[in-house]
This record gives sequence, structure tokens and C-alpha cells, in this order.
Amino acid sequence: MDGLSGAASIIAVVNLSATIASRCLQYSIAVKNAKEDIRSLQREVSRIRDVLGGAEELLGGPGELRLLTSQKLSDLLQECFVQLEELNRRLELSNTRKAMSRFGVRALKWPFTSKEVEKIIADLEGYKRTFSLALQVDQTGLMLKLDQKIDLTKLPIAKGASFDAHMDEHNARCLPNTRVKLQRQIAEWAEDRNGKPIFWLNGMAGTGKSTIARSVAQSFAKQHQLAASFFFKKGEGGRGNATRFFTTISTDLMAHVPGLISGVRKALDADPGISERVLKDQFDKLILHPLLEIQRAPSQALAYVVVIDALDECEREEDIRVILQLLARTKDIKPVSLRILVTSRPELPIRLGFKQMSDGTYQDLVLHEVPKGIIEHDIYLFLEHELRKIQEQRSLSPGWPRRDQIQALVQLAVPLFIFAATACRYIADRRDNPTKRLEIVLQYQSASHISQLDRTYLPILSQLFDDEDEADKQRRISEFQDIVGSIVILESPLSISSLAHLFRISKEDIRCRLDSLHSVLSIPDNEDLPVRLLHLSFRDFLIDPLKKGKSPFWVDERETHKRLARKCLELLSSLEGLRQNMCELPNPGTLRSEIDERTVAICLSPELQYACRYWAHHLERSDRHIHDGDPIHLFLQKYFLYWLEAMSLIGEAYKCIHIIKKLQALTESDMSTVSSFLHDAERFTLRFRSVLEDAPLQVYSSALIFAPEMSIIRKTFADHIPGWVNMISKVENDWDSCRSVLEGHSGPVSAIAFSPDGQLVASASWDNTVRLWETATGSCRSTLEGHSGCIRAVAFSPDGQLVASASDDNTVRLWETATGSCRSTLEGHSSSIRAVAFSPDGQLVASASGDNTVRLWETATGSCRSTLEGHSGWVSAVAFSPDGQLVASASDDST
Repeated sequence: MDGLSGAASIIAVVNLSATIASRCLQYSIAVKNAKEDIRSLQREVSRIRDVLGGAEELLGGPGELRLLTSQKLSDLLQECFVQLEELNRRLELSNTRKAMSRFGVRALKWPFTSKEVEKIIADLEGYKRTFSLALQVDQTGLMLKLDQKIDLTKLPIAKGASFDAHMDEHNARCLPNTRVKLQRQIAEWAEDRNGKPIFWLNGMAGTGKSTIARSVAQSFAKQHQLAASFFFKKGEGGRGNATRFFTTISTDLMAHVPGLISGVRKALDADPGISERVLKDQFDKLILHPLLEIQRAPSQALAYVVVIDALDECEREEDIRVILQLLARTKDIKPVSLRILVTSRPELPIRLGFKQMSDGTYQDLVLHEVPKGIIEHDIYLFLEHELRKIQEQRSLSPGWPRRDQIQALVQLAVPLFIFAATACRYIADRRDNPTKRLEIVLQYQSASHISQLDRTYLPILSQLFDDEDEADKQRRISEFQDIVGSIVILESPLSISSLAHLFRISKEDIRCRLDSLHSVLSIPDNEDLPVRLLHLSFRDFLIDPLKKGKSPFWVDERETHKRLARKCLELLSSLEGLRQNMCELPNPGTLRSEIDERTVAICLSPELQYACRYWAHHLERSDRHIHDGDPIHLFLQKYFLYWLEAMSLIGEAYKCIHIIKKLQALTESDMSTVSSFLHDAERFTLRFRSVLEDAPLQVYSSALIFAPEMSIIRKTFADHIPGWVNMISKVENDWDSCRSVLEGHSGPVSAIAFSPDGQLVASASWDNTVRLWETATGSCRSTLEGHSGCIRAVAFSPDGQLVASASDDNTVRLWETATGSCRSTLEGHSSSIRAVAFSPDGQLVASASGDNTVRLWETATGSCRSTLEGHSGWVSAVAFSPDGQLVASASDDST
């Protein structure tokens, strides 16, 4: 394909994709044991063909496709073409022509393993997303006569978070004639342009929230109304937290909302590292501002819909509240109209987040309060459908199951759809008789003293130890708690191969222990693919503190964390674990951006990467303390630099400071040797953070060489300093008193303040902004923009929830520290404001101005309570008395 024009390149990929899709169809007819892999590959190749096929109508237009013929996309087309060529070569029917001439089409043999198919599909999904965005750019460019470029590598996304992600494509959707009223209600909400912008669908665990979310997302997608989706999932890497939430939503929005790309491109050009900024900055610059900059209303008549599922599975409560506060700001966006569907359990942080929204922002529906008759009807249809499939697949009698048996299952299930789904998976398991398993489930009708989660999971688990003597039973219980308990506690899912390597047990032993748990765990045939929870309620069931001493299946969460921390450290310390130059890079100056991701994946196995990321987390959750000379201390003394290198290689060096802080909190004495080591490690990592993030091996060169002579890290790892380095001048003797330099303002800094808990620093600048900095890391948490003049003063409220800023634009602004959003603007002064202060109870703000007055403002409403007049010159300082009864002011009038 070398040398072809942009148009020819597209056509070449389209034609090759069509050929491969056709060959996959032939294989699906001929091959029995890989039909799902074949269909998945055929579907993904067809999507590539369809996306690029949509470009053909633009190819003949004036100027052709400028972005598609740019060097960057030409390279991507070439890369995709090469991969498709290799795929086509392995599928080449001519390779088996001789066999086919003798044995017919049945002679075909599928040439890929499931693992290879997963990798190919992941690559093709990446190409498809990029090509789709590129096409959107060109459509926008033709419409607005813009020549736009955007570097998608600056917008990392959470893999598998969209509703139609490959890894979740077999998850359930609502059956026909079920959830009809609810789906219609959501559709009507989305269509109502005068309706509330957010719909909160909440319900307790197992009530079917994710199934509904997936179904309505699919429905909106068919109507070209779905703009973005994000399905949170606890313990699934980027899907389990908010780190990639807004970048993923922004990437989806660009593919569906015309005109958005221009604003996102501008944000990326202004700040290439925006994806690492605080959530407020990501939301403002990647979503809110680009949407507000769209001048013309889209041709689409209906509002765009964003679906966010399982928000309660986002790991940090603070992030959940911030996400809700930021989403509430979309209600006034014009001319683009957004509707946001959020599903979650009714957990306290989410209830509080919605409670803080202004009236008219959201409507809600509680699933477990839906009339019982409707739930019974829907669960009955689901059970009837699933059990009928089992009857047909297993050739059972036409009368199986009886109607009264289905009705009994319905009564056991209501209102939990997860009970019905889990029971059907259990009954369908080919390793046993469905009739017998159905009877086992129905035995729990008479057990009125147990919870619904018990009814859901006890029929599956109680058989694990049947027909075993006491000794074998205790051994199996211990193995269950070790293996299954660890799987439900893991922060990110691991494969059977990785679990075996981490726990130092055979893959056969793990598979044997998991063999009877297909009803509650997703256990791939491929031992290199992750084992996943089918539903979070299984974890809730196992770690329920009320089951301690009562259930043999109870998992001690703290002890499991302790065991996982130990296993992680053992792996990191092993011969296959941490060492210097793990990727065998050619020289110390090799940049992280120059290292191929496949090299990192080969040199650092999934379990090793997991151990690097989470060993300290498991240690912290085990409530274990660190002492001088204990295994943690010894590990740090030998492997600390190797761990920093590994964290840089996997792109998470920025997390090291927070992890070191966690470890410091686990030491029992500030005077201990290990405490001194960690304090020095913190200073070392803070000082050389940017070096570590950019070039992994510089930890041994630049960082170690230029660390102070008295640095404990330098002394401990002195033998790692390269012998070829000749120091011309002497390095400093010890760390200086400057902990970190906070850089980012473009003008002089005029004021500064610490938050009450000491975790944040606010700086006010002549560049018209306030910045909030984390004291622990020195990183900028957020930039507060809105003033039109120099900012003279800044102050935190006593509870640290608000920041007040005083400016030459004659206003005071109150900002929320969590989100960085402006709560209110206090207007009334006729000259610049020189000082600001909160009352001790935080209910009042005092501002001192060049108009010779002090004003007292109510924090809650932003209204001016009183104006204090009397000075004959500028008022330059103001303060409240400790009891809040008096205010003192200082003026240029010498009083």
C-alpha cells in the first residue's frame, strides 16, 4: 500500500476488510469449535469496513480528506492494512485447497487461538475508534471549512467501558416485553426538551440496573441518539475509578456531536497533559467548553444521551460526588442538548450528591419500588425464556419445567433479577442434571430466615463440599477462601495463569477450585484471560461481616488483603520479579514514550504489573504496621529503585508519592529507621518526579547521581551509580529546606493560603487565576478561572470546602475546592478588593476594598448582609475575632 493516495489507502483497507469478513463467514460454516471467536472477528472487521466506507462520499469533494491524507493517519492506515494482510494470509483458503478438494469445506481449520482473537479485536477496535473520529473531523471540517488535527494519544480511554465493548458483548439485555414501561419512561424523558437533564435510576444490588442501562444504550445507539457511555465496574482497572472517565466520555462525544472536535483540539494544544489533571479541569476543557463553543445547533432533532452505569462502583467517594456536581452543570448547555442517564445503588455519597443539585436538575426512579406485579411479570418472562432454552439444549421433556416451578422461582427472586440470572446459569451448567439443580434451588422456598443474597448464592456454594469427610471439607474451605476470596478482593482481575504465578500453585488446582463456580464467575477457557465477577453482589455476600463464624464461605477481608500483600511482595522479590533495566533498554536516556507497549507487556507480566500497583494498597487494608528490619523494610532497601523503574515503565510513576505516603502512615514511630528511609524516599521521588515519568532508567543516572550526599536512598543504592559518570562539581550535602516548587502561574503570585487540614495550598496570581496545589506531591489539583483582573487575596473556609478569592475586577468569588467550580460571585464593591476572610463558623465572608468599605456577605446565598463604612482611604486588610462577633479592618487612612 506504500505510496498510495489517501483515497486509495482507504479503498484498499475497505476491500481487504470485505475479503476477510467473507472468509470468516466460510469458516463459521465449516468450523465447529471456534464459532464465537469467528463471529466476533467477522463483526469487528465489518465495523472497520463500514466506518471507512462512510468516507467514500467525501472522497470526491473539494480538497479531498485532508486529515485522512495527513502523514499521521496514513501511517495508521498502513499499520491497519499490514495487520489485515497478515490476518488474511492466515485465513487464506488456498492454503487448504488440496485438502478441500478431497474432503470439502469441512477440511478448514481455524488458525487462531482465543487469546490471539482477543488481541486482534482489541487492535481493530482501536483502529475503528480512530478512523471514526477522523471521519468526524473531516465532516466537521467540510461544514466549517476548518483544517483540524487532533492527537488521540493525548486522550487515554478506559478500555471496555462502553456499552458495546467486546468483553461484555454477551451480558444480558432486556428481553422483549420486559421492562416495557420503564424503557418507555426513559425514552420519553430523553425526548422531552423541557425535561430534567439527569435521570437517576437507582436500586439495590441485583435489581437489573446494568441490564436496563445496556438495553436503553443500545436502543439510543440504533436511533443515532447515544453520544457516550461509561459502564463502571469495580476492580476492572480504568473502569473502576474516575481517572479515565471524562476522557472516555469526551472521546465518545467527538464521534457523535458535530463541531465538538475543534474545542477539544484547542484544549489539547493548550495543555497536552489535560488527561492527568483534576476531574473539574478535564470536564471543563474536554466537555463543557467545547460544547458551549458550538455555534450552530446540530441537525439532530432529539437530545443526545449519555449513559453512565454503576456509578457506585467508582472507587473513591470524593470522585463520585465531584462527577455528579460536574454533570449537573450540563443542564444549561446550548445549543447542544444533553440528557444523562445515571444508574447506581442508592449509596450515601450518591444520595448526597443528588441532594446537593438544584431543583429541576434530575428526576429519579427507584427500581425496588416498582410495583411488585410488574417485576413478577418481567422475571417470569425471563425465567420462562432461559429455562426453555435449557430444555431444548438438554433435550428434556416438553413439560419441563412445570409452571408452578417457574412461579416458585419468581417468588424466590422478586425483586432481584440477579437471583433469576444466577439460578438459570446454575441450572444450565452441563456438569450436572438440570432437573436436580432446579430442585436444589427450590428447596430454599421454605427457608424464611435467610436473606435473598443467601437464596441466590447458597444453592451454588453448598454443593462444593458435598460427600466429603471433615478433613477434606476443611481443606477445601481453606482453598476456597484462599483462591475465590482473593479473586473477589483483587483490585483488578487476573487470569488463571497470573493467579497461579502469583499464588505459586498450579493452574490445574485453580481451575479445579473454580470449576463449579461458572454461575457466579466469568471463567474463560483461555487461561490467559481474566477471571471476573459476574456481579458485585457475590463479593458482598462473601465478605459480609455478619457471616463471620456462621458461614464456611465467609471471607475475612483483612486477612485476604494481608495474604495478597505478602504474595505481591514475594513475586516482586523473586527471580522473575523486579530488577534493573527490566525491558533491556539500549541506553539510560531512552524515553518512556519511545518504548513499545508490547515490550512492556512482555517484560512485565500482568501479575507483576498488578503487584507493582497494588502491594501497598493490600498492605494498608490489612492494617499491618511496618517495623525496622521487617520484610517490608528489607524489601524497600533492596528493591525501591527497581519498583520506581517498573512504575515508570507501566506509566504510573505519578502514583508513587501517594503510595509512599500510605507506607509512611503505617510506620509506628517517626524515629524509626524505616520511617527515615520513607521520608527520604518521599523527598527523592518528589525532587525527581518529572525525570522518573519521562525516562525510566534515569532513576539510576540523573536521580541517584544528583541526590544529596546524605540522602539515605543515595547511600543505600550507591552501587547503582554508573561507573562511567565523573562528577565535575560536588552535589549538595543534604536535602534543602525547600520541599517543592509550585510552578504554573504565568504572572506574579500575590497571595497564598493553606487549607485547614494542610493538604492543599491556594495561590492567587496576577494571571487572573487561583491554583490549588496538593502539598504532598506539589501537583496542581485545579485552576480556578473566572476573574477578569489580578487576584489580590485568597482564603479557605474553616471546613476547607470553599475558597474565596478577591480581585481587581471588584468581585469576590467563592469556589468549591472539590470540583473547582464557582459557587457564587459577590458583586457590590466599586473598586478593587484587597483582602478577604471567612468568619470562624464559615457563614460570613468579609471583603476589604479600595472603595474605602468592608462588606459582609452570606456564604450560603452570596447576598450582602451589610456594608461597613467609615474609612477615608483604601481598606487593605480584614479579620474576624475568634468568636466571630467582631471584624477588624486596616486602611490607608492610618486607622
